[in-house]
Amino acid sequence: MRSNAVLAGYGTWVLAGGLAVHAFPAWHMGSWSMLALGSLAAVAYGIVRHRPAHPAAWWLLALALAMFGAGHVLNDLLTTVLGRNDALPSAADALFIAMYPLAAAALLLLVRHRTGGRDRASLLDALSFTVAVAPLLWIFLIDPHVHEAGAGWPERPIAIAYPLGDVLLLAVLARLLITDRRRPAALLLAVGTAGMLVSDVLHGLRQHDGPWQVGGPYDLGWIVFYGAWGAAALHPTMAELTVSRRQLPAELDLRRLTLLMATSLVVPAALLGDALTGTVRHGLMIALCSTALFLLVLLRMSGVVARHTRALERERTLRSAGASLVAATDLDAVAAATRGLVARLVPPGAAHRAALLVPADVPTRAPLDAAAASELRSAAELDDSAAEVARGFPCALVCPLVLRDHPERASPAGWLVVAADEPVLLTLRGALDVLASLAALAVERVRLVGEMSRRDTEAYFRALVHHTNDVILIVGDDGRIRDASPSTPTVLGPGSLVGTDILDLVDPRDRGAAEHALMLAARSGVSEYSTRNYRVVRTDGTRIEVEVSYRDLRTDPSVRGIVLTLRDITEQRRLQRELADRAFHDALTGLPNRVQFQDRVERALSRLGTDGNHVRAGVLLLGLDDFSLVNDAMGHAVGDELLLAVAGRLTDMLEPPHTVARLSGDEFAVLVDDVEQGDDLEQLAEHVVEAFDAPIAAAGGLAISVSVGLAGTDSTGVSDAVGPAELLRRADLALRAAKEGGKNRWRRYEADMGLAVLDRVAVRTELREALAAGGFRVQYQPIVDLGGGRTIGFEALVRWTDPRGQVVPPSQFIPVAEQTGLILPLGAWVLDRALADLADWHRQPLRHPVRVNVNVSAHQVRTADFVAQVLDALARHRVPADHLVLEITETALLADDRQVTANLAALRRHGVRIALDDFGTGFASLDYLRVHAVDSLKIDRSFVDGMESSSRQTALVRTIVHLAHALDLPVVAEGVETPAQRDALLLVGCRLAQGYLFSPPITADDARHWLHDATSVTAAAG
Repeated sequence: MRSNAVLAGYGTWVLAGGLAVHAFPAWHMGSWSMLALGSLAAVAYGIVRHRPAHPAAWWLLALALAMFGAGHVLNDLLTTVLGRNDALPSAADALFIAMYPLAAAALLLLVRHRTGGRDRASLLDALSFTVAVAPLLWIFLIDPHVHEAGAGWPERPIAIAYPLGDVLLLAVLARLLITDRRRPAALLLAVGTAGMLVSDVLHGLRQHDGPWQVGGPYDLGWIVFYGAWGAAALHPTMAELTVSRRQLPAELDLRRLTLLMATSLVVPAALLGDALTGTVRHGLMIALCSTALFLLVLLRMSGVVARHTRALERERTLRSAGASLVAATDLDAVAAATRGLVARLVPPGAAHRAALLVPADVPTRAPLDAAAASELRSAAELDDSAAEVARGFPCALVCPLVLRDHPERASPAGWLVVAADEPVLLTLRGALDVLASLAALAVERVRLVGEMSRRDTEAYFRALVHHTNDVILIVGDDGRIRDASPSTPTVLGPGSLVGTDILDLVDPRDRGAAEHALMLAARSGVSEYSTRNYRVVRTDGTRIEVEVSYRDLRTDPSVRGIVLTLRDITEQRRLQRELADRAFHDALTGLPNRVQFQDRVERALSRLGTDGNHVRAGVLLLGLDDFSLVNDAMGHAVGDELLLAVAGRLTDMLEPPHTVARLSGDEFAVLVDDVEQGDDLEQLAEHVVEAFDAPIAAAGGLAISVSVGLAGTDSTGVSDAVGPAELLRRADLALRAAKEGGKNRWRRYEADMGLAVLDRVAVRTELREALAAGGFRVQYQPIVDLGGGRTIGFEALVRWTDPRGQVVPPSQFIPVAEQTGLILPLGAWVLDRALADLADWHRQPLRHPVRVNVNVSAHQVRTADFVAQVLDALARHRVPADHLVLEITETALLADDRQVTANLAALRRHGVRIALDDFGTGFASLDYLRVHAVDSLKIDRSFVDGMESSSRQTALVRTIVHLAHALDLPVVAEGVETPAQRDALLLVGCRLAQGYLFSPPITADDARHWLHDATSVTAAAG
């Protein structure tokens, strides 16, 4: 309403200004100023009022109006005030002429905003119309000025500039009308431009007949120009002229075809008119325009043919779409087929993304009606899955999947969303609509097939429920059973349970837990199964154990209750208890076995010293003397009877808290964990030995003696053993000493009972002395590339010769070093020596840098300063970190030690490489690869040995190699001694190896010569 009032007021203003121009010729300057200012104000007001998306075009129109108005005022000033009627050129001409490019630029901006520069056909039509009219303007307006007698340099170009500006505006006007002729704002701009062109043409023709009379009827066109442009800015549709049209460029319809035919006749008509004068004076211009017009028409027709060809290709694609969609058996296959068809419809090279969204994926924002056609939307207008499809594209076409033969259906079956550039989507819109309808048919077919399958499945599961051994109960909100499956009497007893409170079936000991579980399921509304075990009382009074699964389906209209699935697990639990009993008890005697006995020893040791009483604990290990003779002479049945009698005698004489166990064969053990006096263990051991002086009545009066080994804790209550296994080992040493001492006696563990202990002490002493005196040496075994024979590194191997001159294998002295703690200084020395030798090797020219592999112990890796030691050694010898490979065995990773994980991670961050040595010989190697990042694997020689003759060995190595390659880890095979082993490794894909086939461990100097010889050979070969 307000816009109409403003337009009415503006129209009154323009009418008043026009009347003033004609009624008061003397006030022309004020009248033109009134019209120009009113038009400028209207444009400015329209821009502010309607806020177009791109106001620059309208501001250019305002500037053009300002130029034209200023030219009118200046021209009236020159002619009316100063009396210069023949002032050509003048400053007013400059203003008039400047208006033309400004107006053309503004109108072209509007056209571009509406079309996005995509409507090539409309551009060709506008150019054709302009070229057709150009000969007329040349003949009547431009040529007279070109041949005007007496016209000089300034006058002639300026006189020609006016009609040329008119030609420019005529071309832009034709483009605007072809683009958007239905918007009132566009029509008003066209009317204003046409009025100005008419007045310009009349003005040009009038100049040939004499001076222009200000205030004549020819001024009417300029008045219309002012009024129409201002009215266009005031109309609300002016904002739409700066918004892109989301529609296809117009086809070559009858109206356009008629226009092209008419324009093509203008040039021949001009030629005919020129010829009728007797002389063809304008033949050159007519020929040029005719040629240009012919080329434009050819371009227009080629575009029509190209569009028709693409339409035929799309039609062929859609015809083949039916076969592709019919072959789809599920929704995923339908979606894949639809995406493939969209890819065929999209022009080659055009980026796009397509998705078929079924109800669970439908965009939730502003859904389309089922009867609505496809809609082009910007990415911001989409939501959820549709927005993901349009990500990275300016817009997307949303096509509802509707069955065109069933318009009564209120909602679409889904949505076809295609994201691409807007011109591509506009071109394919019709084809995608058809494809969406075909996809709707496919989706409907898949759903019908699924519904039929679901019904068949329901019938199948209904039959399963009727024949299953599990009980299915539906419980209402009141806790009473509403329905029960046919198997209920078999599990829960005879009689109907419908209407029974579910808690009445639960054993009183489990009723509270069952009530809490039901209440929790009802409150949480969890629809997933939750499983519990309860004891249940059958209707006949029998107690059974059941496994109960809860599922809340109260929101399901077909159930409306909590579904309980009960499974009788009474027999299963009995078997579990029996297996558990067998796992911790001896099958013959019923006594605790070794596993349970060790567990009780460990608990007893953990309690020592915690109560301040300084009690002792000990283990008696009993062995029946010459029991094997009983089995051999009298049979195993008598032997078993004897074992049962021995077990009974021990349990009778050693009541709790003592624990009697049978560990194996004829070996029994007694745990004593309440010893208060130092000699109580010895007295008990003596008592046990004396208890077997009497014959065993159960075995026919058979006499049997026992030997006892004793190991215990010290007087402070703290065990001097490292754990249950060590305590048993010491008791076993004592038992062996008792048997070796004549049997039928007891012995207490003493430090000199084990020769291995003495050997370990001696080795430890010699190791310490060798470490202080530099008695160790490092040798290096080459690691070679099996493919080319190139040495890529060396493994550093520590060697020791004891004081007696014997070479001690590392497998003997390394464990002692680890147990005594000497492995820490020994490992640090080996690392330092290896890095020093590596730095020395690299001082000579090498074709390829080599690495050194250094073995590190678990004790080293667990120390807090291990990382600092390694980095300090690297810096001291100036060795790059990636030239050092630390080999760790799985022993170093057995414990879940955070220090180990942190140290390895820190070293890898600094560039040090980590290799897992002896891979596959330890425990849970795959878990180590998951937790600890390593850089390479080393296959133990036990896997390589026999590869040339054993397919099983080869398969194991191939598995390790393929696993390493899948993790992008190099593999080094150790212990390669024969060419056959080398060839077998190459066949399974292992490229790196070391072993005596290539070289035994050599000294650092020999390694230097090895590298020098390899470099020389390579250089000579190159």
